[in-house]
Amino acid sequence: MLFKEIHLQGIKSGKINLAFRKWQKASVKIGSLLHTSVGLVEILNIEVVNESDVTDNDASNAGFADKKQLLKLLKTSSTGKIFKISVSYHSADPRIKLRQQTELLEQQFENLRKKLERLDNYSKQGYWTEKILLTIKHNPNLHAVGIAKLTGFEKEWLKLNIRKLKNMGLTISHNIGYEISPLGEHFLSRSSKD
Repeated sequence: MLFKEIHLQGIKSGKINLAFRKWQKASVKIGSLLHTSVGLVEILNIEVVNESDVTDNDASNAGFADKKQLLKLLKTSSTGKIFKISVSYHSADPRIKLRQQTELLEQQFENLRKKLERLDNYSKQGYWTEKILLTIKHNPNLHAVGIAKLTGFEKEWLKLNIRKLKNMGLTISHNIGYEISPLGEHFLSRSSKD
């Protein structure tokens, strides 16, 4: 579930506590935490509503001027039911603290190495984790298309799997491109010595 940056800032400040989406079926679950650019956003409640149930107050709580503006946007969305989603800022993204690490205890290093090994072993692409990490390290801020050309991996597969590396704190995503995190640098440096 994507949010515009202006809405994320409103959620973080507490000014926005609702979101509306048009879906065939809900694509988020109550209680789930979404990783966003401002941190974790929690889904508190989800309900299907009719256009007539939406109020100007609801629209305001979703970051819109009024009901008319909100419904106009929803009409441009795909067909489906209107979902009213209660949201709340939960906390800072824990991956930020994780990726800033520059020291790992032996057990932490081994655990991370085993996770990457598992990703490699269960992938139809074979051993890809080190190749991707090194490509990102040597080509900072290169977008997924560029990394795909350099590595030979398909772009959509690549984006999905770089997200796995990001969740481990090894990479950082930008609006355009990726970079290796301090943790990723430390891990690669230590791996090359083994």
